[in-house]
Parts: sequence; C-alpha cells; structure tokens
Amino acid sequence: MAALLLPLGAVVLWIALGAITDPTALRLAVAVVGLVAMYFGIDAIAKRLVSPTFETDFWLSAGWLVLVVLLAVFADLLPLAEARDPSLTLTQPSRERPDLFSSHPLGTDSQALDILGGVIYGARVSLQVSLIAVTVGTVIGGLIGVTSGYFRGKLDGGVGILTDTLLAFPPLIFLLAVVTAFEPGVITISLALALLGIPTYTRLARANTLAFAQREFVLAARALGAKPGRIILRELVPNVVRPLLSYSFIIVAVLIVAEASLSFLGVGIQRPTPTWGNMIAAGQGQLETTPHVVFVPGAVMFITVFCLNRVGDKARAAWDPKQSAL
Repeated sequence: MAALLLPLGAVVLWIALGAITDPTALRLAVAVVGLVAMYFGIDAIAKRLVSPTFETDFWLSAGWLVLVVLLAVFADLLPLAEARDPSLTLTQPSRERPDLFSSHPLGTDSQALDILGGVIYGARVSLQVSLIAVTVGTVIGGLIGVTSGYFRGKLDGGVGILTDTLLAFPPLIFLLAVVTAFEPGVITISLALALLGIPTYTRLARANTLAFAQREFVLAARALGAKPGRIILRELVPNVVRPLLSYSFIIVAVLIVAEASLSFLGVGIQRPTPTWGNMIAAGQGQLETTPHVVFVPGAVMFITVFCLNRVGDKARAAWDPKQSAL
C-alpha cells in the first residue's frame, strides 16, 4: 500500500503546480506534501524490488546530479525559451506564473526571460566555476600536501605556516578584493575560489600522507632504492587522491553557494549571463508578488547542494572510512 503513495503524490503535486493558481503558500505546502508522498512511494517500491537496504535518497541524489550535469552540458541543444538576451523578449509577457503546459513551464522574470532556461544556464556557470576551482585546488593543494607530508622537516613547517595564514584570511574579503581588482568572470572567480581551497586540500593531503608514509608498500619501495619522486607519484598519490576526491563533492557544494553569494551581492558574474545568485537577486524586489522568480533558482540550488553533500558522504564512507567515522 505504501507504493500507492507514488501515484497519489504525483497527483497532489500536479494539483499544486497546475490547479491552484493564486495562494502561493498553499501551493507550496501542497507541493511539499506531494513530493514527500512520492519519495516514500519510490522508497517502498525500490526496497521491495531491489533490496531492503536500498538507499533511495542516495540514488535520487545521484540521479539529480546527473540530470543537472546533462542539462548544463546540452543546454544549447534543448528547446528552451530565451533566457539570456532581454532584447529578444520585448514581446513576451513578463512575470508570468509557472505553467507546466506553456512555453515557460517555470514562468518568466521581470525582463520576460525564461526562468527554466535561466536555471539550466545558471547550472552551467555554477558547475564551471566549482569544477575548475576544485580541480586546481586538488592538483596544487594535493601535491603540496603530499610533498610536505613525505619530506617533513622545515618544508613541512613552512607549508604549515602558509596554510594557516591563508586559512586565517577572511574568505569574503579576499573574494571581494579579487572581483574589485579584476573583471568578474568564470575564470577569475574560479581561480579565486581555488586559491581559497588550496590550504584545505593541502592539510587533507598531508594528513593522509603521514598515515600512508609508514605503510609497508612505501617502506618496501624505499628499501628497494626508489627515489622520493617515484614514491610520491607511484605510491602515495594514488592512495591520497581517493579521500581528496570524496571530499571534493562537499567542496563543490560550498563553492556553488560561494559563487551564488557573490552574484547575489552584485560583485560576481553579471546579467545578462544567468546564474542562480543573480537570478535570486533580480527577483528579490518582487518577492511578494512573484515569489517563483526567487523560489525556483533558490530551490534548485538547495536541492543540488543537498545532493552533493549526500553523495559526498557516501563517497567518503566508501573511499575514506577513517574520515567518515569521525
């Protein structure tokens, strides 16, 4: 009988999004009830068909992230209404409410730009910024941390002082200084966020290197005459990279929020390029009359960050059991 919650929840959600037109609070409450009912229905069906230990929340989170990535990558091929150029929407209705069966399923903003298209193109920007920042931070911070943890001594002390200094500097002030000195763009913000992430990756890589450096395979390689460079690249890096990658899911979530915060404050990526942050900022003045302009990008960002954290916890449990137990 729990499986009946899936179609029942779908009907309730459809009523919330389609039939109720004016009371926004009521629509939101009914939509939440429908989503919760659908989740319990999917969970009941999955546990019966797959396994009683099936983790529905994890697989739904992974599916959402795959969907967001695919939409961001293939956004230019999708039949989306105009979401980036206000000059092309002069004849379109502005502040149109969501209607799943119209050309604007999630409505339009005050410039008549399509919110669905803006959310998808905003996902592309968020993913570009966060992935570039995480890649740069992982490579540079990871190599510094592994080298520091292996050689120890004065090098380790100097790296420790440098990372402590960078971690002590207020991140928001640093980001504001960067976007003030340079033109805010994807590359500029990505590199600034990467610089903020390097100390964290350095510490994490160093801690794991200290644990692996005394393992038998490292001692055996050293006894056979392997040079430090070979030991670092062939023995330590492959083992250290797994906890770094598992931690990266959580860092991506943090960086998505950081990029959206800069755009919301008006010092990040500017309109007409849509980002989740500047979409929320553009609609905050009409929150009482057209709340969907703020709610839609905010809800998508919340779900994406939640899913990244959930997948990150699962990855840490699989790839870094010691860290997940802390």
